[in-house]
Amino acid sequence: MSLIGKFASVGGATMASRIFGFVREALIGAALGAGPVADAFYAAFRFPNLFRRLFAEGAFNTAFIPLFAKELEGDGMAGARRFAEEVLSVLVVALLVLSVLAIVFMPFLVGTVIAPAFADTPDKFDLTVLMTRIMFPYLFCMSLVAMLSGILNSMRRYFLAAIVPVLLNVILICVLVAAMTIGVEARITGLWLAWGVFASGIAQLLFLMWGTHRQGYSMRLRRPRITPAVRRLLVLMGPALLTGGVTQINLLVGQIIASAQDGAIALLNYADRINQLPLGVIGIAVGVVLLPELARSLKAGDEADAQHLQNRSLEFALGLTFPAAVGLVVMPAPIVALLYERGAFTAETTDLTAAALAAFAVGLPAYVLIKVFSPGFFAREDMKTPMWFSMVAVVVNIVGALALFPVLGHVGLALATSIAAWINVVLLAGTLWARDAFRPSPATLRRVALILFAGAVMGGALWALQVVSAAWLAGPKLLRLVTVLGIIGLAAVLYFGLVIATGALDRAQLMRLLRRRKRVKDAPPGP
Repeated sequence: MSLIGKFASVGGATMASRIFGFVREALIGAALGAGPVADAFYAAFRFPNLFRRLFAEGAFNTAFIPLFAKELEGDGMAGARRFAEEVLSVLVVALLVLSVLAIVFMPFLVGTVIAPAFADTPDKFDLTVLMTRIMFPYLFCMSLVAMLSGILNSMRRYFLAAIVPVLLNVILICVLVAAMTIGVEARITGLWLAWGVFASGIAQLLFLMWGTHRQGYSMRLRRPRITPAVRRLLVLMGPALLTGGVTQINLLVGQIIASAQDGAIALLNYADRINQLPLGVIGIAVGVVLLPELARSLKAGDEADAQHLQNRSLEFALGLTFPAAVGLVVMPAPIVALLYERGAFTAETTDLTAAALAAFAVGLPAYVLIKVFSPGFFAREDMKTPMWFSMVAVVVNIVGALALFPVLGHVGLALATSIAAWINVVLLAGTLWARDAFRPSPATLRRVALILFAGAVMGGALWALQVVSAAWLAGPKLLRLVTVLGIIGLAAVLYFGLVIATGALDRAQLMRLLRRRKRVKDAPPGP
């Protein structure tokens, strides 16, 4: 399968999860609005989710995947299994200790880290503590899920691990439908959601255990020991802890500051959910595929292939992310209204969420480019350089948030996160260039310029179409739906027409991908 084909496989699975995620967020908006229970749920969920991104998907996988891929490339399946078993034994013990300590000291953590300003509202504070305690074991399950996903990705089995997150959204949707059908109060709905998160962690872990077993891969628990291989993993995890989770750290900083404004946490989460669609479909696809592929190329000593991988990844990421960012900046309000505005989610909530969405979207290309450039360091086992750049980005975000929040409120927090992401991208790309670890080819530079041109033209067309369709965008829901989808469709035709006509997208790879999808579609069903 080609690199773009692998991106499409992961992106398609992630797209399914994000679509269910939109349904989930729309139901939460309808059931809880931007009230105190929604604030408490999002604040509580952010904490185990932060640890999951930092330790599991961030530091752990960033360090584990290159080492596992190189073991697989160099010593075969037996060496890779031995390494994974040593890591698994230590990981399980560490997660159990962390979970027990966090649950015991949760009131302190909520009052100092998660949402300090909630202390002024005792009911909301107590509910946040309870929800976080219920959901924190989700971290244990998801850390093991991340390890199993890394193993499958290193074996070039990408789809299975990418589709697993859909279980979280499916379970929470079922919980919300049940709660709204029965008509339970908001507080009980919030607690049901917390238990749903816990249940989804168990479901995802069981699903991937079954998946790895189907691939003929199994592990056993050994006596926990800090072997040389595990020690190397821990050494690499230290710097990767900040690098892999810088976006989550910035969001947590924003949450702490936002807790001083009623409803701000929920507004930022509603906006971020929309921003996460292109980020998840494109950014996660690039990050999941590029790191193990790059690690295996470097292990084989194939620098030419490593350069090719990074060039294609850069083109793919910008080619799909830039138009998405332009669309979310130019027309955020119609999109937010279409997705969320019902029940407790009012027109005023739409305007506030749309402003935050536009600010997040300014940084959308940067979030994805970080996924493109970071593997260039990780695959070479250089975790410290991206760590320092991540620390710079965190400082920029904190300073920006503190400066912009008094002026712009929750929108300033989203904007500060975007600014920090762009600073990180400049530092990563500049260092790779200086080290001659990655130099975009002349063809790639030409394609990037054409992508930016096509995106700018599309943005102008979007603005004009909104002006012309203003009356329809303010009409009944069905008319708004048709109008928004029509505008997005026309903009997409214009953009992709331009990039294909000018050669900004690699037409040969695009045609190969389309032919492959046609073969899959036309293939006879299995027994």
